[in-house]
Amino acid sequence: MTPSLPDILVGNFLCMMDPPPPEQQGDFMAGKVAVVALLSLLAAQEAERGVAARLAENAAIREILAEAADDHGLDLASLPSTDDFSISALDRVNAALRAALIGLHEAVETRGDTARHHAILRLYARMAEWRRLDMPPLPGR
Repeated sequence: MTPSLPDILVGNFLCMMDPPPPEQQGDFMAGKVAVVALLSLLAAQEAERGVAARLAENAAIREILAEAADDHGLDLASLPSTDDFSISALDRVNAALRAALIGLHEAVETRGDTARHHAILRLYARMAEWRRLDMPPLPGR
């Protein structure tokens, strides 16, 4: 499961809303606060970049699928789209587009279409870069 931004933020809230029992003081509590802080930092990055990353990814997947549509008999009209720019709506569309891309990639590999295979691999690398979240430096390093 890939938790969504709201899932992470609600989890942070639930983790910190009740005072800890005495046995959770000290190092345990310090670790808990550090994890919540890290998740909050990553959630902030996702809030800042998430919609743009999904829009770019969805457009790039559609472009690859459109280029391959005739050769592979893809029905692009059946793929969903949305005018709702919420992360959850964009993720629903993204899931369908990724499933179509995976199907195309399997077909491309079966046919030995090296050029298209490499184009898909380059897209995967760009998708990873768009979704990258930066970890903070470790203390003392």
